[in-house]
Amino acid sequence: MWIYEKKLQYPVRVSKCDVKMAKYLMEQYGGADGELAAALRYMNQRYSIPNKVIGLLTDIATEEFAHLEMIATMVYKLTKDASVEQLEEAGLGAHYANHDRALFYSNAAGVPWTASYIAAKGDPIADLYEDIAAEEKARATYQWLIDMTDDVDLQDSLKFLREREVVHSLRFREAVEILKEDQANKKIF
Repeated sequence: MWIYEKKLQYPVRVSKCDVKMAKYLMEQYGGADGELAAALRYMNQRYSIPNKVIGLLTDIATEEFAHLEMIATMVYKLTKDASVEQLEEAGLGAHYANHDRALFYSNAAGVPWTASYIAAKGDPIADLYEDIAAEEKARATYQWLIDMTDDVDLQDSLKFLREREVVHSLRFREAVEILKEDQANKKIF
């Protein structure tokens, strides 16, 4: 299904070690509205959605995995030169005690990722509205993350991710309209 290209979807650069920012970015790594939850939600929903929009869900899920890789790269680069004391000061002492510097799917507060983040109703319109909401929540989170750093290199990558969330939301809105039109014309669902 996939061919992996050994490069990030968009370059990730950081100008400095910033452990606190890395902690905040973990929200998009393993949080309820983060990239892992989105990718798995869309992959799961594609099994109960009309054929007309399966490709859209697959495409966006695949891109969300690419975004997950970008976030992981950001967290790694922001923490790779940090001391244990810096990790503790930024609130990552418990993470270090459990995982050393390994990435772990959790949100910024350290709450582990859970499958309950994946919404799937089985009703295509309901699921697509859930997807629109997920993309808009991710867009908002990216904006807040942009606001929280003065690292212009990091802001550049975050702005790219924010804009992709906007595109995904628009694509899901188009899918809703396609399915609503089908529903009106064929009386399906």
